[in-house]
Amino acid sequence: MQHLRTLPENSVGRAYASWLDNEGVSPDTRDQVRFIDDEECAYVMQRYRECHDFYHAVTGLPVMVEGEIALKGFEFANTLLPMTGLSLFAVARLKLPERSRFWRVYLPWAVTNGLRSKEIINVYWEEQLEHDVDDLRLDLGMERPPDLRETRKVLREQRKAAEEKMQRVGGLRTLRTS
Repeated sequence: MQHLRTLPENSVGRAYASWLDNEGVSPDTRDQVRFIDDEECAYVMQRYRECHDFYHAVTGLPVMVEGEIALKGFEFANTLLPMTGLSLFAVARLKLPERSRFWRVYLPWAVTNGLRSKEIINVYWEEQLEHDVDDLRLDLGMERPPDLRETRKVLREQRKAAEEKMQRVGGLRTLRTS
């Protein structure tokens, strides 16, 4: 991991290491595949799990429920793995504004990009580490979704400003009636 942090700023490896650091996760936290008897199928599923964080790093989607569901939507459109499609039912866990944003912004992004991009499960990520991440997205035919963390931050700031304004207006009304 230390080597990846020394790679050029916009390299796949640096983007991956930065994403892991920012999200507070590690490649060592992935569980081993269980309940799959076929050795080849088990390998494919294990590889999928190991590559999942690369998908996060390339898309920029965070490890929060909303980001995970958006990524699962992309994965389903791209790989047609049934478990990724089933994961989309988790949209029911989202709060109404998040769910609305998912249907309006992130699901259309996921479907469009998942269908048109090359199959990301076939990317040999270890060979891509020193390549430019923007070039890789271009080669795969993938666009980055809107920055979910930034979107949520802006909405929080707007909500806070509106609440402060309401408090000031409420305070003025109290002064006028006194």
